[in-house]
Amino acid sequence: MPTLNLSGAMRLLVLVAVFMAGIWSHSSGVIDDFIFYLPDIQFLAVQHLWLTALSGSLAIVVAIPLGTLLSRPSMAKVAESAMQVLNVGTTIPTLAVLALSMSFLGIGTVPAVFGLFVATLLPITRNTYTGLKGVSPALKEAAAGIGMSPTQRLLRVELPNALYVIFAGIRTALAINVGTVPLAFLIGAGGLGELIFTGIDLYDPVMMLSGAIPTALLAIAVDMLIAITAFLVVPRGVNPSRA
Repeated sequence: MPTLNLSGAMRLLVLVAVFMAGIWSHSSGVIDDFIFYLPDIQFLAVQHLWLTALSGSLAIVVAIPLGTLLSRPSMAKVAESAMQVLNVGTTIPTLAVLALSMSFLGIGTVPAVFGLFVATLLPITRNTYTGLKGVSPALKEAAAGIGMSPTQRLLRVELPNALYVIFAGIRTALAINVGTVPLAFLIGAGGLGELIFTGIDLYDPVMMLSGAIPTALLAIAVDMLIAITAFLVVPRGVNPSRA
């Protein structure tokens, strides 16, 4: 009973806080300031999503086959070394990767997509590799016992059983991607970083938040979209959320 009372009190406190924040924002004119930036938010959010879609799609197209290749028994000796090479791209700050990309590819969308691609590659590759290596040997032996070829075992047994782990890597990678895209503004690629960094330079908190809040909301939306896709695509038997 005390727990229920405490939970109810917390909910009431949150509602009161939201109500008071609404009153303050209306009286202070903050909402009007946000509405002023709404056209910019809409335009830049489309750029933001476009950069995320391009770099994220490239990372998925490259990382899943790469992780699959490294998981094969014939690659066992070089798999971890290859993972360490990919780790280098992650340990280097994303801003430095974007600066190096700009040095070779100029400014604009192309170097931004390349830098974001590098930053997004490792989580998907690692989860693909881990998911495939984690498939039960008994399942592989059973598939071989009924006459499946290595390709059939991969497509019909290993990948379906590894999908949940692979999607977890995609969720992590794309969430990181959305949060990193604002840095692309610094090399002329646009996105919501234009509002964030311009707001910082002008010491305009409303402008800065007009970029930061939509970025956070986009990250949550992308994460939810991938989670829903995983819920629908991953087979029931290997999907804990559908157990």
